[in-house]
Amino acid sequence: MKPSEDWSLIGILDDGWAGLSDTARQRLATADVVIGAGRTLELIRAQLPESTDLKDMDGTLGEVPGWIATAREAGQNVVVLATGDPLCHGIASWLTGKLGRDGFVILPAVSTLQLAFARFKQAWQDVKIASCHRADAGEWFVGATPAHGLYPLMRAIAQHSRVATFTGPENNPARLARALITAGYGDVKLSIACRLLLPDEQLFPGLTPAEAAAMDFSEPNVVLIERQPDARQPAFGLEDLDYIQRTPEKGLITKQEARALSLAKLRLASNAIVWDIGAGSGSVGLEAARLAPHGHVWAIEKNEADAANARANAARFRVGNYTLAEGKAPTHLDAWPDPDAVFIGGSGGELAELIRLILGRLKPNGRLVMNFVTLENLATATHELTVAGACWDVVQLQASRSQPILDMHRMAAQNPVWIVSAHKEHA
Repeated sequence: MKPSEDWSLIGILDDGWAGLSDTARQRLATADVVIGAGRTLELIRAQLPESTDLKDMDGTLGEVPGWIATAREAGQNVVVLATGDPLCHGIASWLTGKLGRDGFVILPAVSTLQLAFARFKQAWQDVKIASCHRADAGEWFVGATPAHGLYPLMRAIAQHSRVATFTGPENNPARLARALITAGYGDVKLSIACRLLLPDEQLFPGLTPAEAAAMDFSEPNVVLIERQPDARQPAFGLEDLDYIQRTPEKGLITKQEARALSLAKLRLASNAIVWDIGAGSGSVGLEAARLAPHGHVWAIEKNEADAANARANAARFRVGNYTLAEGKAPTHLDAWPDPDAVFIGGSGGELAELIRLILGRLKPNGRLVMNFVTLENLATATHELTVAGACWDVVQLQASRSQPILDMHRMAAQNPVWIVSAHKEHA
């Protein structure tokens, strides 16, 4: 039998049949098969003929494309129900990826978020929309990686002053509030809309994270997170003294001048995966994280005090796309994703091994940048890069900074630094 000309994807809210358009009602009334979450099917069950085949997709989402295809092959009219606007963090994109964009129509309802903003009487054209309606990932913690279920939402909050999110049973508003406190956003305001369009609808505007963390919220709910934009901070080029650091005679921070050139040599894309080996105070890795807000930095530092300072600096500057491990490289590197860029500020005596390992792991067109203050390490690096067939260049940087002397100023030279940049040529 010839497949039906189209099937329908219809958005619905918790007011059920009453909130549907005449077109949506007509398509549902003439449907042979209606697919939806169990809770959604109950909203319209009483209005449908007893002959309608209702398919509950709770726990069986992967079977939905097959159900649709089978019904269409049988010449049946099919309707899939989704919450609100199926194109706003809904099922529509997933279904079109499986079945294509032809042969069906989408009839969206008002988005749940749009309805929430109407309740709070706030415009929402400038809002970043995110979702934490995903598997339980546990509580948020400093240094969490992109594998954490709250990571996309926390990155959105870091980059936008107004974020609206769909929550989930595990990643609920109280957990989100605790995550904000952990990440240093205790000053934001949360507005939470619960069970919209139902008789027990509740609105909680302008809560602090501390207030929301201590409350239980009925499901389903959506959350608006608002914070004051960060005071103007440069993505890179912070002063050396802006960083918490140990200050022995030899110094334990990549100086601003070398830091700026090294970051330029890394050529970071906004979504770059970066390794920072020998993180010290974290200055290079943290500025790399800010230059790659959609990426992530994995850092390693063997000195316990320096590692503590790097973590403190990450918290101070609210850098959330940064994960620091304590240890001596190459420990931990096998668990990290392949990098787009690698910075070596300290090698712990394992320089040759690290260069070989990194060149084998770099993504196509990836960059390796190293800083050296000794001739021996420079010689080791250029030798290993040459043997490996890498393309490399060296810049000697010797900066001088002004210093007061009586009522005048003089120039004080810093130690010279060799900045080695390398990449593998890829076919």
